[in-house]
Amino acid sequence: MPQAEACVFGEVLFDHFPDGSRVLGGAPFNVAWHLQAFGLRPRFISRVGDDADGREILAAMQGWGMDTDGVQVDSTRPTGQVRVALRDGQPSYDIVHPCAYDAIEAPGPVDFRLLYHGSLALRDAASREALETLRGRSGGQVFLDVNLRSPWWERDTLLRWLGRADWVKLNDDELELLGPTGTSDETAVDALFERDGLDGLFVTYGAEGAVLQTRQHGRVRVRPDRAATVVDTVGAGDAFAAICIIGILRGWDAPQILERAQAFASAIVGQQGATRADRKLYDPFLAEWQL
Repeated sequence: MPQAEACVFGEVLFDHFPDGSRVLGGAPFNVAWHLQAFGLRPRFISRVGDDADGREILAAMQGWGMDTDGVQVDSTRPTGQVRVALRDGQPSYDIVHPCAYDAIEAPGPVDFRLLYHGSLALRDAASREALETLRGRSGGQVFLDVNLRSPWWERDTLLRWLGRADWVKLNDDELELLGPTGTSDETAVDALFERDGLDGLFVTYGAEGAVLQTRQHGRVRVRPDRAATVVDTVGAGDAFAAICIIGILRGWDAPQILERAQAFASAIVGQQGATRADRKLYDPFLAEWQL
């Protein structure tokens, strides 16, 4: 079987809002969408329901040129949903359970250089077992994108997954929750990096930029352009992760990875939504990075 550069495992879903609107997303799906736009043709492994949402997802992927062979269709469980509600002007989120991506089955033979997965899709045993099988079928690197969504995570379990990854990305809040209690960010980064023997650890800080720690380059920090326009921060972390994956696969050095990931994340927050079916969004980066 031909080797895929990147295999992406996890949830695809719709955010449903009180006004009846909905937005396509899920961190792994967003990452796969961006990788496709940058020419990597990822193998996306997920599961949708045999319903209108599931059919719309498959149609969107086909329209973007993505391979849909890894997306399973479930005849009993619905496509993933997040129900967004407003209480006293503040949003709250109900991540519907169970749904199709909780029952991902192990795919057939898949070979890859890098496997991306998050943490939400590992909340049920079936999808965890599918990921275990997938990991066992290739010697590729593993990129874990931590996405802590209450109540669907447990600290000790997450730390075990970190210990089995090569590259880890999390944000500053997640670093505080998973790192040693009562320590500075720098100490927490050092502790996780050394405990798990990672190749690289990314920590994002929103408007304050990001940090990457590697063995070759030590700790590198980047800050976003203060003049950047912010419209919608949803999906910024997924955009950042996609460029990190490209950089790892293309052999960019740590400063390049971090600067380019920050630049693309800044472009994403300047638009509405985590993804957009507009090639013009990607063209300047494709040209500048010679992809």
